[in-house]
Amino acid sequence: MAQTFVIGPSIGVARLGNSPGQFYVEPETIAGLPLECDAQGNVSDPASLVRKFKDGQGRVRRQAARFRVFRLDGAGASREVTLKDRDIAHIRWTVHLANKKAAWYQFSELEGNLVHGQSNSYEARKVARRNKGVTVKKERQRLLIDPGPRTLDGPGLVAHFDRASVPANYKFASFPDAVTLGDRVTTLGEARTDKVGRLLVLGGLGRSGGNKPIVSFAGADTWHDDISDGPVTCSLSLKSGETVTLRAWCLVGSPKFVPEIANVTTLDDTMYDVAVRHLGLAPDMFSRGRYNRNYIANFDRDVRPILERPAAYRWVANIPSLNSLSPPPFAPRDASAAAAPLRQAYLAFFREPGPEGAVAASHNALFSKDAFPLMPLNSGSNSVSDIGVDKFLTLTETQYFLLRQWADGKFTTDPPPEPADPIRLSRASTGNCVGAPFCPGIEVTWSVRNPNIYDAPWSIRHRDDGNLYVKVGLDPSRDETADKGGCEPGDLTKRMAIPWQADFFECSVQTINFTDPGRNTNGDIPLPPTYYAYWWPPQSPWQVISGDMTAAAQHASGNPAGIQVMYSRGVDSFEHMIKLWSYLGFVANQATGPHRTLFPYFTEQERAHDKLPQTQPGVGANALIAVAAEAAVAPPGERMVAFETSRQRGRVPGAR
Repeated sequence: MAQTFVIGPSIGVARLGNSPGQFYVEPETIAGLPLECDAQGNVSDPASLVRKFKDGQGRVRRQAARFRVFRLDGAGASREVTLKDRDIAHIRWTVHLANKKAAWYQFSELEGNLVHGQSNSYEARKVARRNKGVTVKKERQRLLIDPGPRTLDGPGLVAHFDRASVPANYKFASFPDAVTLGDRVTTLGEARTDKVGRLLVLGGLGRSGGNKPIVSFAGADTWHDDISDGPVTCSLSLKSGETVTLRAWCLVGSPKFVPEIANVTTLDDTMYDVAVRHLGLAPDMFSRGRYNRNYIANFDRDVRPILERPAAYRWVANIPSLNSLSPPPFAPRDASAAAAPLRQAYLAFFREPGPEGAVAASHNALFSKDAFPLMPLNSGSNSVSDIGVDKFLTLTETQYFLLRQWADGKFTTDPPPEPADPIRLSRASTGNCVGAPFCPGIEVTWSVRNPNIYDAPWSIRHRDDGNLYVKVGLDPSRDETADKGGCEPGDLTKRMAIPWQADFFECSVQTINFTDPGRNTNGDIPLPPTYYAYWWPPQSPWQVISGDMTAAAQHASGNPAGIQVMYSRGVDSFEHMIKLWSYLGFVANQATGPHRTLFPYFTEQERAHDKLPQTQPGVGANALIAVAAEAAVAPPGERMVAFETSRQRGRVPGAR
């Protein structure tokens, strides 16, 4: 029987942490816990799940992306291949991470997104470049953080992405100079192989530095951070003499402080949508530019996540209306005609996405015809400026189609077929990332909606095998979405905020005008009247439940257990977030036993109360418990608002 080899996952996700020595392996299920491993990245069998996300000194453990080789037979069955296999001679990995943020264009919401046409290009929209005073290409190339490629050939190896270990033949390595604000970035992390030749990629230490004050969620010139991405290649040598080259991609994102809660639209959903509509993934569902209205959706695979994910938001955001909607207050698995009115009523609570390449009118509508806030109740990809207004989030076109099929009774409740391991791992990796909204996002942004960057479903197209970069280095100016030439190291993350902490600080909630479809602002403030919406609560929590269960911990925090508190209390500026991000807590399901996912109880844990300013009085018999709205700390003389908005976070708009 014919066989092929692939890497799984095809897109792996590592995450920053400031613990230099302790890490874990990324989850292998959507909204699952990461896997414990030893110092070389070896995972036990069966795997132990992570319960503590910080090391013994309170530093955030990094998340490693783990890449494995699988053998696929002609029937689609998969089996992992390691150096233990008798027919395998070598497994040789090469990884090239880079950070291109400082050389790219300033983030300007949807401007530059070529899915909206050439008239929306950066050049047509006259979007300025970051650090625009640097004009010579060679000098702009030095704005990149580019350690060059690293190769590991054998088990138990380590290679660092720092200046000291740049390959002798790579002449284009660059790292930032010393800075006056924050910390100088000196490494993008390291790559390791475990005892049987699997690859693990670890990102940076969460360092960010620059020389100019930050005044925007998008960051500022002169700054760098150690977010990165880049190609992974594997040269698999068989003892038969055959050599096979395999490709994957690694993303390095910020920590996911709530590992067990998924976004309504994940990066997997977004990439699946692109694959269905542009890459021929499911011709029985979509072909010749249209969906098949007779397609039978699978309830557990296609519909259930849309219905149930919003319910988990209650642990990270105070959105009472979601409790009326998720899970549905009727039997959603009932495909009968008698249940059709309820399914149709439920569908009516979701905005229609509209056609690709345009912002449909539904994106700027808040309420349904029955006066219920439309879903998803998140900000859209531009609730900030008046250019390309996109106020509220929608599902992807494919998500909405599948939900509509369910509403029409065209679904089955049979168990879905199990995907092969490489596909399952790829969908889990991307399923734990944000898939919308993109302003700019958390891990990646709207460029992942462009089919040009893919050569297959969940597979990023490589620009080159590496020889080009050895000759000329990385291109600081090339737009990888403009054609099918492929992506370079750093391309998927270059549009993100610089540093990432700027966007993480400001992008939790947003007050959005809901009466004027064409406007978001009135000068420098949101245009009244406004509605209070959230960005990405599973990645950037807003309100959480205090989980301190000892008298000492409650004295340090100033809160009893069980009270809803502001997640980022004690962090009131860009500077604070850059310095204090690692002291924030993780939010985890404390329930135990076989039914913990059915009956969850999420609370905050591992928060460094002693390192973060507090405004609440200590807990005691005579203490007054401050409300969560009082948690932000104001600098002297600065007026504060009770609940902060994303783009004017914590300050009265216009106050100086």
